[in-house]
Amino acid sequence: MELKINNQYKQFESESLSAKALLDIEFPNKQNGIALAVNNTVIPKTHWETTTLSETDDILIITATQGG
Repeated sequence: MELKINNQYKQFESESLSAKALLDIEFPNKQNGIALAVNNTVIPKTHWETTTLSETDDILIITATQGG
């Protein structure tokens, strides 16, 4: 499956992928400070496991960073 993530196309072996699985792949050691939008709709963290992604989805992942 090919997904558009932050305006870049990435290839994944799986035919079906949940938002949670995608974030586990992209950010394996980060559990907090992540926001996810699929097709310009913010997906709450409570729905990541049940949100199934498809090749036509436009995914935006934003991560919080520390700094001053």
